Amino acid sequence: MSILNVEHLSHGFGDRAIFHDVSFRLLKGEHIGLIGANGEGKSTFMNIITGRLQPDEGKVEWSKNVRAGYLDQHTALEKGMTIRQVLTSAFDFLLDMEQELNGIYEKMGEADEDTMQQLMEDAGTLQELLTAHDFYMIDSKVEEVGRALGLSEIGLDKDVSELSGGQRTKVLLGKLLLEKPDILLLDEPTNYLDASHIEWLKRYLNDYENAFILISHDIPFLNSVVNLIYHMDNQQLTRYVGDYDKFQEVYAMKKAQLEAAYNKQQKEIADLKDFVARNKARVSTRNMAMSRQKKLDKMDVIELQAEKPKPEFNFKEARTPGRYIFQTSDLVIGYDEPLSSPLNLSMERGSKIVITGANGIGKTTLLKSILGLIDPLSGSVEQGDYLEIGYFEQEMSQDISTTCIEEIWKEFPGYSQYEVRSALAKCGLTTKHIESLVKVLSGGEQAKVRLCKLINRPSNVLVLDEPTNHLDVDAKDELKRALIAYRGSILMVCHEPEFYDGLADTVWDASKWTTRTV
Repeated sequence: MSILNVEHLSHGFGDRAIFHDVSFRLLKGEHIGLIGANGEGKSTFMNIITGRLQPDEGKVEWSKNVRAGYLDQHTALEKGMTIRQVLTSAFDFLLDMEQELNGIYEKMGEADEDTMQQLMEDAGTLQELLTAHDFYMIDSKVEEVGRALGLSEIGLDKDVSELSGGQRTKVLLGKLLLEKPDILLLDEPTNYLDASHIEWLKRYLNDYENAFILISHDIPFLNSVVNLIYHMDNQQLTRYVGDYDKFQEVYAMKKAQLEAAYNKQQKEIADLKDFVARNKARVSTRNMAMSRQKKLDKMDVIELQAEKPKPEFNFKEARTPGRYIFQTSDLVIGYDEPLSSPLNLSMERGSKIVITGANGIGKTTLLKSILGLIDPLSGSVEQGDYLEIGYFEQEMSQDISTTCIEEIWKEFPGYSQYEVRSALAKCGLTTKHIESLVKVLSGGEQAKVRLCKLINRPSNVLVLDEPTNHLDVDAKDELKRALIAYRGSILMVCHEPEFYDGLADTVWDASKWTTRTV
């Protein structure tokens, strides 16, 4: 049974085409991975099918009474609401349904026999829906999801305005899962989730009987939950049966076959053109030459897609710093209340340290305290000598109104326009991306703009807060290569073991010193 039909969809921003004549069909129970490089239009596609964005051409049709749930990390959470209230609001539509059911029961007291039959059927339908959506287990379901995502330990009665970015994502995800929609639309749900909660989400999605469309650059996660891949590339959407590994296998085979057919055809074209050129002037061979020319004119020429620019991250290195990068003395981090016990940490020159642990326990706060961006509650941080620090923050401000070129020029005013464009191109951005406003780019493209700033300023210490969030597979692989090659020191917050394996020489588990249990 088809839940969603998309026909002849075309869309673009300005002169930049995103889709051209795309069609898509979603069947009940399908578990789909929507993949593609940064900027290919995955999030735009989600916004179109949910009605948040109107396509330039084509139509989107949902089956009647289908409820879609969309994880949008930009959803506002109202100050004053508790985590419990937000999670329970997932059942608002059921409360409306219960009111409708109670209204039917009231009508039954005055109904004649024919009307009574219809009312009983309506009541039965509503009763089945309430039961199917666990209406009579709301409190226990809220508690269950709260525990599974680590929200109960934060406190379900905590005001949502006090949550970290990762905790906020967990609340939105928990609300969505409790809504139990007919189709889940998940845009990078593992961003900001720690390992234990990613494992729970894997189990949940594997047991999920309804359909979902998942955007993710976390390949192990994708492989564990999807049975279909839709690849978004060059304005097209192509379907592959199986997980991501199977897609790669089939895609590589199709690409090799196309290249072989292209090379064979190019040789044939060259031979035909050569024959025509040599024989069209001679009377005895003119007819054969004309015949070859007609064949050339009618030939359906195979075209190979232009190779997408792959990022090249090569960090510029500054002078050698002193032996110690930093040392802390009884450092207690936090804002209104402590987030850690007293910390006595040190980092030596050349170390590559990764900080892991659940959301909201102070990993970002620790980085900012070490950098001197926020004051500790007590204790001190002593930075080493001759430090040239490159800092990659978790998110980019959405208030900026500059283009990519202006953003880099602002950072490096001595660069020529050619140097700015070259620097951005090396980070995997095309000409159209480079000339676009930063705020209209995808999360991955924005991350590449920020990495462009980082790699072009000499440093001897890199402080990176979740640098892999939003990055596509090629960009992640290249960033890992560049960080392994970097001879400076690295202090990084990361929740992806696949990324920091082989890169980090030390892993600090922040849960061992936090004052919070998450």
